[in-house]
Amino acid sequence: MESAYENRSASFILGFCVAVVIYLVLTAGSGTLFFWSLEELFLAIVSGIIAGLVTMVFLSKLAIEPSLKFFNPIRWFLFIIYIVGPFFFSMAKANIDVAYRVLTGKVKPGIVVIEPKLRSDFSIAMLANSITLTPGTLTVDAKDGKLFIHWLNVKSPKPKLSDVCSSFVSWIRRIAE
Repeated sequence: MESAYENRSASFILGFCVAVVIYLVLTAGSGTLFFWSLEELFLAIVSGIIAGLVTMVFLSKLAIEPSLKFFNPIRWFLFIIYIVGPFFFSMAKANIDVAYRVLTGKVKPGIVVIEPKLRSDFSIAMLANSITLTPGTLTVDAKDGKLFIHWLNVKSPKPKLSDVCSSFVSWIRRIAE
């Protein structure tokens, strides 16, 4: 019974914190009290409570157990480094590659399957989104820990993991698992 209570609490805290932070970021500069007016701070807390309750209800109905790992500041720091570093570099490189392929017509599209061996659904979703946001690749499906990816330049039917998604998998393991 205590486990279910802890999961609900974590769901509420997660929804509350995310909503309050997003609200405060979007309304920054609206007042004189630490960049916000007293009314904005009150509305941030109210919207956070509502979002926390909604998150708690939906996650419990969907039988999703949130992890408190989300609140670890080191993971947020690693996520920012991942976005600014490896992800941005891979995206820039992929943009140049796609432009080259469009201009020269050297395109060999196809669907490849990779198995990143990530443990959580969140990690797999993060990898799938990272792959999809990188030009020239699109995650078509995720099933049984495998990702089916449409790739603009298939080099081999069974590519190495690093050929398709660079160093994304190792970074995502550090951030989300």
